[in-house]
Amino acid sequence: MSEDISRIDGEETGSIGWRRSLVAVVAAIAAIALAILIAMVSLSNQQRDKALSAQSHSFEVMIMARTLESTITRSEAALGRYVISGDNDVGRYYYEQWRRAGTLIEQLSRLTRDNPQHVARIAALRELYRQRGLELSATALRTTYGQGWNALSKYYQAGQAKSLVEIASTLDQIIDTERRVLNQRTGVAAITVDRSNRLASILSVVGVVVVLFAAALAWTTLHAIAQRRLARRDAEEETQRADELEYAVTERTLELREANDRLQQEAIERAHAESQLRQIQKMEAVGQLTGGIAHDFNNMLAVVIGGLELARRRFPAGAADGLRHIDNAMEGANRAAALTRRLLAFARSEPLLPQALTPDALILGMSDLLDRTLGERIEVKTECAPDAWKSWVDRHQLENAILNLAVNARDAMDGEGTLTIRTGNRTLAEGEVGEAPAGDYVVISVTDDGCGMAPDVLERVFEPFFTTKPVGKGTGLGLSQIFGFVRQSQGEIQIESVAGEGTTVSILLPRHSPAEGEETASAPQAEATPVMPSGTHEILVVEDDPRVLTSTVDALRELGYRPIPCPAPDEAAALMKAHPAVRLIVSDVVMPGTTGPELIASLRPDYPDVGILFVTGFAGDAVDEAAAFGGHGVLRKPFTIGALAAAVEDALPRSSGRSRFAAAGAKG
Repeated sequence: MSEDISRIDGEETGSIGWRRSLVAVVAAIAAIALAILIAMVSLSNQQRDKALSAQSHSFEVMIMARTLESTITRSEAALGRYVISGDNDVGRYYYEQWRRAGTLIEQLSRLTRDNPQHVARIAALRELYRQRGLELSATALRTTYGQGWNALSKYYQAGQAKSLVEIASTLDQIIDTERRVLNQRTGVAAITVDRSNRLASILSVVGVVVVLFAAALAWTTLHAIAQRRLARRDAEEETQRADELEYAVTERTLELREANDRLQQEAIERAHAESQLRQIQKMEAVGQLTGGIAHDFNNMLAVVIGGLELARRRFPAGAADGLRHIDNAMEGANRAAALTRRLLAFARSEPLLPQALTPDALILGMSDLLDRTLGERIEVKTECAPDAWKSWVDRHQLENAILNLAVNARDAMDGEGTLTIRTGNRTLAEGEVGEAPAGDYVVISVTDDGCGMAPDVLERVFEPFFTTKPVGKGTGLGLSQIFGFVRQSQGEIQIESVAGEGTTVSILLPRHSPAEGEETASAPQAEATPVMPSGTHEILVVEDDPRVLTSTVDALRELGYRPIPCPAPDEAAALMKAHPAVRLIVSDVVMPGTTGPELIASLRPDYPDVGILFVTGFAGDAVDEAAAFGGHGVLRKPFTIGALAAAVEDALPRSSGRSRFAAAGAKG
């Protein structure tokens, strides 16, 4: 029995060896044939891919042109909705779509730089885009200033402009040219694809034949071996299936646990994000309300301050009691003006005057002011980083923010304790602190060892008019003003506080890299003393508010000028003809019918040598002063007679500089 088994095993072994040799020879021949076919298919595929790539490039150019056309259409449609509704969100959407159209033009330029015809058309398209932008910006500016009918008229005129038709024509020419090129490339691609498909078919047939032949030989060889090892394989497969099942159960359990952890973390993050969103929306709504009130209040304060100054100048000498009352009223008006500026700062509508500065120099310059303000029982420590970065920020607003934080810290310490002011550098990751984007920041921290804040108080510290101080001890605008200033400066503010242990407030301002030759501001510059007028000139005053008009005219007359009141912008042209000696036009900005910049633009061709001075109580984050006011002087309400004198002297044609106006505008 054992001999038969040995004989059978020997026969099976010889048969298996013969089959293996035959399979090896056939496999070698098949491998050579397959290698040749694969090389041919690879070369054909390369040619096909090159043709398809060229065809894809043509499609991409055509799609990009159509996308640009639709983006311009959406932008102009959004502008139309903005003109009709006056919704600032729609206005911003119009501006974003228009900027995106400019980006698409540059992308289209890069795609077509290999085609000389397209290069010339893209250059013409850029110029048409610039012209169309100027036409639409006139409509947007009128809508921003609330000139609905004028904006609608401008929008209609812009819709009839040739630039719109020329843009569409240029894009059609680009698409037609690329379509012709596409037809040529499509023919080439079809030929290469057909060749590649034929070779692939041949390769497939050869491969199938080789595989079938090899499979037949292999099957006869493996059949005998498979029978012998069948029992062992079955046992091994059962063991392997059991191990795989156990591993799969373990892996699935881990996945479920990780998914549950992720869901819990996402729920926590979502709740935190919703809380932050509600706080931001509440702050924005209150900011818009306070900003609007403050802007209107500026006009009233301009009349009050102007009237008080004129009354004081004309008050009889020796009437000390009356002068004291006027001085008290003036002090109240100035405090109201300061409150208005704080409201504007909270609403992020107060224009900033930024400069490059290092926080160390600013804090050292404030040491005397902090000592006088905080008193002798507060010990002030400063820890300045030796290599502190620079930041681009408004010096006076930053000083006011640090002083406010120091006063809050003094009150939290009940007038006695240690106040520490630190500066340093910090690099933030995305979302690490509030809404601050990733980047380098200058950090100014104010730390006290006072009573600290409970969590419920900490959530409301930035709300306007919220304060824990007794009635009459605080307005509740300090931290909200700092919040508005920091956000307006593209920064972030962070508070860490523990009840009974103290509070640390950190202001994070973006790092500024100055241009070559730029000097860092280390100390406030001395303000120029307003220059009083040396002669008399005729000045046309255009103001739709009769009280502000009367106050401004009286102030100019008090300064020795000869003002000519103009209660409506439509009367300005007639008054200019009647008074040819006018040297300066003082105009309000926002007026019914015609805005100040529009009035000056209409008068400028006939009176190119007349000086221009704009007076306004409006300041908005959507207004670019350099573009909106044409580079002319701007005096902000409320203003003093001294500020008015300096601004007028600066705006007269004989003046070549504007440094005195800058100081006057900041004070007024």
